[in-house]
Formats: sequence, C-alpha cells, structure tokens
Amino acid sequence: MNTRRQGADLNEAVRAGATLGLFAAWALHDLEEVAMMPRWTRTRLPELREQIPGVPEAVWARLESLDGRRFAAAVGVMAVVVGAAAADGYRTGGRSAFYQQALTGFGLHGFVHLAQAAATRGYTPGSVTSPLLVIPFTAWARRRLRAAGVLQPTTARDLALGLGTAAAATAASHTVADRLLRAR
Repeated sequence: MNTRRQGADLNEAVRAGATLGLFAAWALHDLEEVAMMPRWTRTRLPELREQIPGVPEAVWARLESLDGRRFAAAVGVMAVVVGAAAADGYRTGGRSAFYQQALTGFGLHGFVHLAQAAATRGYTPGSVTSPLLVIPFTAWARRRLRAAGVLQPTTARDLALGLGTAAAATAASHTVADRLLRAR
C-alpha cells in the first residue's frame, strides 16, 4: 500500500474512531453515572458528612438535591456539548481545538473520578468506567491524532484549561438543567 493511501486510511480512522468515539465513550461512561448517582447520593452522603466535616454545608445541600431526574437532565445538556465537540472533531479530521480540548478534559476528568474514589475510600459514580474506558479511550485517541500529525502539543496550560473547561461545562450543564426543570 502506498504512503498516500495509508494516510487516507489513518485520517478516516481519526475522523470516525477518535472523534465520534469521544461521544460514544462519554455516553457509556455517563450511563454509569446516571445509573448510580441517585443511590450513591442516598447511601454515601450521610457517611461522608461525618468523615469530612470541613466541607461547606452548601456543597452537601447541592449534592443532596441531585435526584435522578435532575442529574439525568444535566447529563442531557452535557450530551449537547460533547456531541458538538465530537462532531467538530470529525468535521476537521481531529484538528479542531474545541474537540482536542474536550478530549483532554474528558481524559483528565477520568483521573478526577479515581481521585474521588480514593478520597472517599470507596466507589463513586464514574469510577468504574474511568480506568476501563475514559482514560484508555483518551490515550488511544491521542495516539491516533498524534500519528495523523494533527494533535497539538499539550502544555501544562492546556491540561489546566482542559480540566477547567470540563468543570465549567459540568457546572453550566447543571445550571441549565435546573432552569429547564424549573420552567416545567
């Protein structure tokens, strides 16, 4: 096979697997969160309140208010963001800064789930699919992008920006979901 053809195949793999795969990996990961968050919140929060007394009351109140309906609505809002990033990545052959930042944020948020599980000394929603799906998918997609010559070099600033953007998108999705549910 000539080099030009190999590059075309690689670009298609980047376009389909690494870009649209972001949405698929995110959806599977968030299914775990949607399925487990309501029960985890009911059963673990009282215990965590005792174990970690320094957490502000507003944080506990916010976590307790996350019933299944509210959490699922926030995940639905986030689906729009992740879907847009994946589609932009596909459209640009993986070159999109929006897509690459979303991919970075997705991978880093997997480590946040693992840190949460370690800090609480137990299961937290998202901690099962993070090491099995989120982190490996992100590493695989980044390797594909790098092999295709489209991955932008990642600096410490990019890592902070990716994680910050993921946190901001999460907060915004919960805010939008709250407003949508209140409007009903």
